[in-house]
Amino acid sequence: MEFETILFDVSEHIATITLNRPERLNAFNQKMAMELKSAWEEVKRDQNIRCVILTGVGEKALCTGVDINGFLEDGDFQLSKDVAEKPDFLTLTAIQNHCWKPVVTAVNGMVCGGGLHFLADSDITVCADNATFFDTHVKWGKVSGLEPVSLLRKIPFEHLMRMALLGGSERMNAVEAKSINLVSEVVPKEHLMERARELATIIASHSPTAVARTKQAIWEGMNLGLEEGLDNAWDILREHNLHHDNAEGFQASYEKRQPHWEPYVHP
Repeated sequence: MEFETILFDVSEHIATITLNRPERLNAFNQKMAMELKSAWEEVKRDQNIRCVILTGVGEKALCTGVDINGFLEDGDFQLSKDVAEKPDFLTLTAIQNHCWKPVVTAVNGMVCGGGLHFLADSDITVCADNATFFDTHVKWGKVSGLEPVSLLRKIPFEHLMRMALLGGSERMNAVEAKSINLVSEVVPKEHLMERARELATIIASHSPTAVARTKQAIWEGMNLGLEEGLDNAWDILREHNLHHDNAEGFQASYEKRQPHWEPYVHP
């Protein structure tokens, strides 16, 4: 697929989505938000895709949030306008677009403000050793609400409050981000995409349906209480018990051959 603000490539069952506005430090405007929505729909539709790598162009930034100047220039965004419903530009990620195919996020530089959505909704996050993380909402008189609430599922409360309330006066480095589980791995920047590809390749080798349903059970479970989450997981398991891949893994091992997985059909 051809886009203006992102790059989209598929190779060996892995889609790579690259935010491509380096002149704006990969900040997103209305165009990028709509193109990301289309990209996630393509990921859901294309049964050849089993895993996604998300990253940004260059070494300076993964994403620096909303491109306020871009929205104002386009006439699409009024900073003081009351918004009754969540706007389309807040459907950036796989989770926000109800996509259950796993995402490996490769953080190639700064992440701030709205860019934190990509970390909050990532399944596995690897960052370059030059990556930094901060939130400038309150500095500009804005509420830092959506990103921190999503990140509460991943990082300790006080670290989150420190990021949100200090308004970018401090920047968390890669080592600190790993220590609080904001990312799971730090690698030299020159090896970032290589490592992300290694992880995505391993994921793509497994049953695409089992992987997607595993992700679904876990993410949906975070929005439910324990009992409800377990009941939901059992429902997903019961559905998967009827799927070809549920027996194929054991059968392939018994017959000493590679498994033949069926494509995942997104609901």
